[in-house]
Amino acid sequence: MPAKTAARLPRTIAAGLRRHRAALGLLALALLGLCLFWAARGSRAWMDAWLRYVSMPFKRAVSAAVDPLPFSACEAAATLAILAAAALLVRAVVLAVRGVRNRLGTWLLHFAALAAWIYLLVCAFWGTQYYGATFAEQAGMTAAPVSAQELETVAAYFAARANAAADSVPRDADGLFAADKTEILDASAGIYDAMVVEYPFLAGPERRPKPAFYSKLMSAFGFTGYLCPLFGESTLNVDCPAVFLPVTVAHEFAHQRGVAAEQEANFCGIYAAVTSGDPVYAYSGWLYGYLHLSNALYSVDPDRANALTAGLCPEARADLADNNAYWASWEGPVEQVGSAVYEGFLQSYDQELGMRSYGACVDLLVEKFLPAAG
Repeated sequence: MPAKTAARLPRTIAAGLRRHRAALGLLALALLGLCLFWAARGSRAWMDAWLRYVSMPFKRAVSAAVDPLPFSACEAAATLAILAAAALLVRAVVLAVRGVRNRLGTWLLHFAALAAWIYLLVCAFWGTQYYGATFAEQAGMTAAPVSAQELETVAAYFAARANAAADSVPRDADGLFAADKTEILDASAGIYDAMVVEYPFLAGPERRPKPAFYSKLMSAFGFTGYLCPLFGESTLNVDCPAVFLPVTVAHEFAHQRGVAAEQEANFCGIYAAVTSGDPVYAYSGWLYGYLHLSNALYSVDPDRANALTAGLCPEARADLADNNAYWASWEGPVEQVGSAVYEGFLQSYDQELGMRSYGACVDLLVEKFLPAAG
């Protein structure tokens, strides 16, 4: 390397650092914030205090601001961010082709800073939720392991309740569940009222669930709904069959009220649905609960599980078959990638069961419903 070039190099680096000091500073702050999160998440006291005084009040304030919107603010913000990043990348590439130096490097630096801040905010306003008090702890439940006989007893109870509720919901000419999806979303107010009487810590302001504009994309990745960590807003897949839309709304509302773990949100969604007093929500909850219980029973005793399924009424069996057929049509590499990414997301917050944690809600269901079923 020529001596003059070597001498100029430190000055060039220094000039570049000065020119991008704002982006570098923001990136450094985000990385510092992530280090603080990783260090603090081992303290239950710190996490509970953060959730009570910062995270939950923030999300409730933001969700109140976006609640009047008829569309998902999360989807809109994500769309704008992706389009802006893509437009700036195209601009950087064009300038680089024209000989303007360091344009791609500048774009990468700004993109890295933005991505780091988004991840920090997700950790701060959702990741912390996994390290606070759990639903089971606050409810005084143990979610202890259950026997096959207990599992069969409660599964049979849910099957009987689903059968009894099957005639109380709208059906189409083929006998399939046909409640209007917009009406399902509009009827969500108050579905937690009965559950809050039993578990006051689940009290929270009512928020409207939003239909997803990208519902088909959600289906491709295997998602029925999600809670936006930064907006506190529930967004629902309205392309998939409607039979489990009510209980999915209730599941996302559990997340909205501070229940992080998927298995606990499933339990809360089912319990809220079946105690809501709304026939559509109740049927969805009974059938969804039965699906979890019978799947768990099948893993230990397929014959008993098949016998219970044979005892379902034709309407309930048709609804399950219709739902299964829909999701089978989306199976493929995209769905597998979606599952793998989400499982990795859960495990990054020490949710070691990953996607399998969805099945663990059966322990809570058996604990809650065994007295009535027995």
